[in-house]
This record gives sequence, C-alpha cells and structure tokens, in this order.
Amino acid sequence: MFAAEIRITSDDAPDIISALGPEAGRELPRTKACVRMEGGAGVIELAAADASAMRAALNSYLECVRITEDIGRITR
Repeated sequence: MFAAEIRITSDDAPDIISALGPEAGRELPRTKACVRMEGGAGVIELAAADASAMRAALNSYLECVRITEDIGRITR
C-alpha cells in the first residue's frame, strides 16, 4: 500500500478543498482519497494499492489544484 499527503497552505486552500470534494467522493480503482481543511491548510490524503495507481492519483489531484489556483488568479 502506498500513501501520500499533500498540504496546501495558500489563501486558496478552502476553495481548492471545496472544488476537490466531489472528486474525492468518486470511486477510483485501487485508490482512496480524503480531502479536508485542517486549521488553515487544505489536506489531501491519498492511498493506493500500487505505485502506478498512486502516480495517477497524484497527477490527477495536483492538476486539479493547479487549475483551481489558476481560476482563482484569473477571477481576482
């Protein structure tokens, strides 16, 4: 089992976690995800059955974080 935790400490953390909530609720093969706010930081916890599933999950969630941050910058 592989595990990773991503902490987001930017001002956009609440928006990012809110946007990722539905994504974390989806069933993905060999992968589990949990997103939450912890203090002022957003936390994404990932668990995967193998390295390939972990790589795919990390790529997916990090891309979602990047897109959400880009949207925040554009709309300010």
